[in-house]
Amino acid sequence: MKTKSEIIQIATQVIHNEMNALGGLVDQLSDDFSSAVEAIFISKGKVIVCGIGKSANIAQKIVATFNSTGTTAVFLHAADAIHGDLGIVRDEDIIILLSKSGETPEIKVLVPLFQLRGNTLIALVGNTKSYLALQSDYVLDAGVSREACPNNLAPTASTTAQLVLGDALAVSLLECRGFTADDFARVHPGGVLGKQLYLRVKDVYTQNQVPAVDAEDDLTKIIVEISAKRLGAAAVLEKNQLIGIITDGDLRRMLMNNTRLDAIKARDIMTRNPKFIAPEEMLVDALTLMRTYNITQLPVVDQGTYKGVVHLHDILKEGII
Repeated sequence: MKTKSEIIQIATQVIHNEMNALGGLVDQLSDDFSSAVEAIFISKGKVIVCGIGKSANIAQKIVATFNSTGTTAVFLHAADAIHGDLGIVRDEDIIILLSKSGETPEIKVLVPLFQLRGNTLIALVGNTKSYLALQSDYVLDAGVSREACPNNLAPTASTTAQLVLGDALAVSLLECRGFTADDFARVHPGGVLGKQLYLRVKDVYTQNQVPAVDAEDDLTKIIVEISAKRLGAAAVLEKNQLIGIITDGDLRRMLMNNTRLDAIKARDIMTRNPKFIAPEEMLVDALTLMRTYNITQLPVVDQGTYKGVVHLHDILKEGII
């Protein structure tokens, strides 16, 4: 067993080896890369990403990245393709073939079949003089000087290079399409990221009660309203317009000041000109306001009319944090 320091040294060397491999990719970029992006961009078909072995694992990740950034793609395992799955391919589809050697038997079987259909072939390959490279329309050089594996055998730096070139394709296409955050939200409706992009204040605040008191209401009414509505605050209204907010904290500070309680009115203890947010604003923007001003409640105001309160707990419950 290696010592802890030896293990760290090994990990450091692997990272350096892979960083060096990725640095070499920049010099290996050619006009074929931009031409491949253009071909995918104008294509009326889908992108089929094909590989076998470790390249198949990378191909699946590239497909996931394509689909999440606006480029329709499917994964095709090279071995399955020659046993029936070739049926997913249409003449207008563009094929990206991943292979380190470019001489993989299954890939060599598939290439002439794709050519027969007239598919555009993009080779993402480690050997630019291989069969795959010579038979493809565009060649993306994913070659590395050596693997991070000390025996120079296990696919490590080479698969990292494939992955990075796949990301470069996806992001280039994203930029070409003008893919926006709203587009991203439409294909990422689940999870924290998706909720940050599509959830609006109106989606959550309407589940709450609407705590409100009049500017001239006394302390009893204020406490009853805050307690009954269970949001730790109440808006203060004058002629149905929001002029302030009273929170649990305001009540505690008032008691500490030993003020005569029987004379207290809502306008005496409210926070004037409170921060507020519109129903159409993004929920994540409400969170930003709360963090900026160290508050836990925000009145919701729609075109000057008070509508309710969004609470920090509403945002936490949605997992946006």
